[in-house]
Amino acid sequence: MNVEIHIANSSYIGYAQEICDLIYESAQARGTGIAKRSAEYIAEKMNSGKAVIALDGDKLVGFSYIETFSHKRFVANSGLIVHPNYRNQGLAKKIKRNIFELSRKLYPNAKIFSITTGLAVMRMNTELGFKPVTFSELTDDEEFWNGCKECRNYDILQRNNFKMCLCTGLLYDAKDQPVHKPSAFAKKVVKPVIKVRKKNKIKK
Repeated sequence: MNVEIHIANSSYIGYAQEICDLIYESAQARGTGIAKRSAEYIAEKMNSGKAVIALDGDKLVGFSYIETFSHKRFVANSGLIVHPNYRNQGLAKKIKRNIFELSRKLYPNAKIFSITTGLAVMRMNTELGFKPVTFSELTDDEEFWNGCKECRNYDILQRNNFKMCLCTGLLYDAKDQPVHKPSAFAKKVVKPVIKVRKKNKIKK
């Protein structure tokens, strides 16, 4: 196995339909509300450099893409998938980190958020600095919440006026991250000691 993760571009568009099929199959298997996307939508994400793709040679291994909401104030890392033949090898975590770092690079001032019922996703997000929040702290963009319509728990979300569901809301805000100050040792400037060799006096 020689899996490599790439920032997607137009040269990977040929995988778009396969990615859509894998996203749909993954959602069906888990019974979750991963939003259905067309091959054209996935291709657009690749064209704009807002996705990462994992390949083993020319075989599709995994994928994830970036969505923006509320005038780019909120960013979601969506459609995280790993092919069944490559699961339980830590690849989801690597793809997640890559799409997270790409999100930070493209949208340094945006808040990155996620809603999930999956324990593995919660752990990955927590390791990256995400914190659990109420839905009121997430985007109110209807486009995002419409993506939950395919979920079997959508009626619960509706009954709670989109403020609560079985999913946990997770949010990464760069402003809340601790600032790593240099240690006292690092601050201390140590001047080198230069020894001057004394010349021997010549006796008369």
